[in-house]
Amino acid sequence: MTRRENIFLIATQDTIPLADKVAAELKVVRTPMIRKQFADGEIYHAFPCDVSGRDIIIIAATHTDAANQELIDLIAGGRYWNARSVNVVIPYLGYSTMERSKPESGEIPKGITRTRQIFRTRPNYVAFVDLHSEAVLHAHSGEVRTRHLWTETLAAEKIRDIDLKDYVLVSPDYGFSKRVALLAGILKCPHTAANKDRYDVDKTIVSQLSSAVKGKTAIICDDMIRTGGSMTQTADRCYEAGAVDVMVMATHLILSGGARERFKEKGINRIIGADTFPGIKKDDLLEVYSVAPIIASELVHYLRIV
Repeated sequence: MTRRENIFLIATQDTIPLADKVAAELKVVRTPMIRKQFADGEIYHAFPCDVSGRDIIIIAATHTDAANQELIDLIAGGRYWNARSVNVVIPYLGYSTMERSKPESGEIPKGITRTRQIFRTRPNYVAFVDLHSEAVLHAHSGEVRTRHLWTETLAAEKIRDIDLKDYVLVSPDYGFSKRVALLAGILKCPHTAANKDRYDVDKTIVSQLSSAVKGKTAIICDDMIRTGGSMTQTADRCYEAGAVDVMVMATHLILSGGARERFKEKGINRIIGADTFPGIKKDDLLEVYSVAPIIASELVHYLRIV
């Protein structure tokens, strides 16, 4: 059992807004870390109180190199100062699409190597939200308890709130179609998949789509949106197949490289997603739901919080 008064909940700098929501769900207080930056750019961290014997919870997206290093520092610091346990939740894992390398390519599979660095700081437990690939869960050699949290129930609730009448879920490729089928099962709606091929790091070709979208609103679903290239191509295929409207949905809304403008140019005026990627907020384009409830629920279950 873990008593609430023994919990020490902290966050990396960019993940503080989500950590505050998790803290509210858990009915605990997020503790601010002491942070300073030296003139040469080095970062100073200190716990503001004694963490010996405490159960530390760290909420940390690793969307930048600095954020990844900050998480490693916080885990190592908790170990150094003799915390009872160090428990980590990573709402968005950076480099998560680089979980493997092509033979003889010399590529570094940073999704694996960076996650392994996190595991090597010896946290007791690490949970991830909607991973691109579960391969990273197995990069710890059995030394760390891991958990993969899925957001389908939250996504389904958000779609129901929009109150659409006649829609079909669309996967931009066959690889993601099982996830879309699961969401469609919760919503009791039809689903289909497009045919996508990747030919470079951020470049894809979406070639065809079934007529299941004809006369319906198509909701294109994926785990993340980076530049939006494959989704906008899928939107074109949806309209060509007879869709009357197109929306997009993804857990992780990175939206880099002019993605927002690209979607608006295609007439897509609603993007649904979670608050896993730092800085994402509801606005005239984004409909955002929080993953704080599933994170809090998992922590209560795992730590047996009373």
